[in-house]
Amino acid sequence: MKIEIMTEIQSSFAEKLVIVWEASVRATHDFLREEDICFFKPLVRKAVEEVGAVAYSADSDGSVAGFMVVADETIEMLFIHPNHRGLGLGRQFVNYATDTLKARLVDVNEQNAQAAGFYRRMGFVVVGRSPLDSTGKPFPILHMEKRGEGSL
Repeated sequence: MKIEIMTEIQSSFAEKLVIVWEASVRATHDFLREEDICFFKPLVRKAVEEVGAVAYSADSDGSVAGFMVVADETIEMLFIHPNHRGLGLGRQFVNYATDTLKARLVDVNEQNAQAAGFYRRMGFVVVGRSPLDSTGKPFPILHMEKRGEGSL
């Protein structure tokens, strides 16, 4: 699938991204309760509407298969719709982020072992841990960094 960039996020497109986020979270974040998803959903919508650019991939019918937000060398968001998991789209996004956008950092929920393992396979290492997420909720965060060739 081709990765495209959208720099002006319209409300209708933001809604497509939130649909992907929610489907992805429900498939991978089994540590979240329904009230947690309801708490985060409007925050995600606001974030994707206010971000400067979104990298995304869509099906021929226009439905979004996955999306990524990168800011200041950090992969801020990467979500793949469950119907498109396991097809290499996540790897394609991370390669685009690291090779083209020069991203080298990512934060991952510690309880999301699939994501942490994925980033490890992509060459990221854990460089720190926070007991709370950015909203102050008790969802520990692993801070990961992709080290360059020859780094320790």
